[in-house]
Amino acid sequence: MTNFSQVQKTNYSEDFLSQEQEYRRELEQFRNKLLLVSSHGPEKARQKHRERGKLLARERIHLLLDPETPFLELSAFAAYGQYNNEFPSAGIVTGIGVIHGRECMIVANDATVKGGTYVRETIKKHVRAQEIALRNQLPCIYLVDSGGIYLPEQARVFPDRFDFGRVFFNQAQMSARGIPQISVVMGSCTAGGAYVPAMSDETIIVKNQGTIFVGGPPLVKAATGEEVSAEELGGAEVHTSVSGVADHLAENDANALQKCRDIIASLPIKTKERPDWKTIQEPKLQSENIYKEIPVDLKKPMNVHQIIRYLTDNSDFQEFKANYGKTLVTGFAQIMSYRVGIVANQSFLTSEAALKGAHFVQLCNQRKTPIIFLQNISGFIVGKKYEHQGIAKDGAKLIQAVANSVVPKITVIIGGSFGAGNYAMAGRSFDPEFLFMWPHAKISVMGGEQAAGVLQSIGNNGDTKTLLDEFEEKSTAYYSSSRLWDDGIIDPADTRKVLGMTLSVCSNQPIGEPRYGVFRM
Repeated sequence: MTNFSQVQKTNYSEDFLSQEQEYRRELEQFRNKLLLVSSHGPEKARQKHRERGKLLARERIHLLLDPETPFLELSAFAAYGQYNNEFPSAGIVTGIGVIHGRECMIVANDATVKGGTYVRETIKKHVRAQEIALRNQLPCIYLVDSGGIYLPEQARVFPDRFDFGRVFFNQAQMSARGIPQISVVMGSCTAGGAYVPAMSDETIIVKNQGTIFVGGPPLVKAATGEEVSAEELGGAEVHTSVSGVADHLAENDANALQKCRDIIASLPIKTKERPDWKTIQEPKLQSENIYKEIPVDLKKPMNVHQIIRYLTDNSDFQEFKANYGKTLVTGFAQIMSYRVGIVANQSFLTSEAALKGAHFVQLCNQRKTPIIFLQNISGFIVGKKYEHQGIAKDGAKLIQAVANSVVPKITVIIGGSFGAGNYAMAGRSFDPEFLFMWPHAKISVMGGEQAAGVLQSIGNNGDTKTLLDEFEEKSTAYYSSSRLWDDGIIDPADTRKVLGMTLSVCSNQPIGEPRYGVFRM
């Protein structure tokens, strides 16, 4: 095993220091944008929310979790740069936290954002959280405070397969598989949103605050002429003593969250292998020094061996086929005491690199070892020589192996993610358990300059600058995260912690036996 701690310490040159300063400027922009999308709705809406005695969505989550435990928030940048930025975090907070020592998926409506109503990205975010919970057998807790579908967007969020109805389909599927579904109604729960608590295994509702109705007072009056208050129609007393739609009556937000914690505490605990946290060996390198290793300019090389040193226990890495297919780095390590395989780009993929990667992915599946993919890939190598050598069929072998992998896959885009390299390295369409991006990362079918060159070569002499600008805008991590092509943008220095949390979550799922299709020889 290679012990990176024995490698001579890097003497950081002026170039490295300049690189670190440049990346810290990138981080400052990231943190400012994160603060913006995490600040809930406008001040007026927040004030009105508090005047009603209600906690903000993230405050509710904080009170629900075990003290001093982390919360892995997902897709904080959902809807960023869309809808005039009137839907920060798409009006919903999702993520994984620990309650009585048990990992849970939490979905919390933010009523300060357009009354907690759902646009397209809200639904994608809600459904994605449920997909993660289903695959990893996590209890789901819904902190409900929502007006249902945002009516101006109804045609984009109502009828299709993965639109609003998928939320209830997923609840039914998870409940049938014994994955607990718990709702805490902490405000309005209107129209289709009424079925979130109705489809839950147990439901808590806050007195004089929570309401559940398929049709609210305005709709009832329009349809029947009946005048009725929200509380009379579907308040907490009605649903806990008359209709039976809810099961537990709470006095306020804090009381409701405590009741939810009590329910989680009463659930049967599924045993899983847990690492001994006290014996975990930290990397030999300080996490914040990783910024010295990351060029913001994707044209500059990144030493992925160095990146790995910041992520693995004791900075150890047992490299596989170190001298073959060197544009792909593969090997075994431990992260937070979890045994993992690592597949990391050092450049474009050659035939040798693709064959090496396919071999290694098969090894990980045979040994039931989760795989971490570190993407910084310009794509597969191109040219007459390589086409004649069969780069397409060799690349297909790697794609075949990754597509049929049964072990957990966690992908981090640490640089560029272009072309078919995105697929081969477990991009979104290859269904990794989690996919995160670093703030400077980019994702597109190819670089803007290459795209402009291709179009010019086929006689399209459009505005090259406009095309370059469009590629630049639409390939950023923020554009991706806004549309939920990933599970969130993370600080590179937090990558090891994020991987540790997600590996722990993935250890809940059973691992089957791999089956592969035809490997074209």
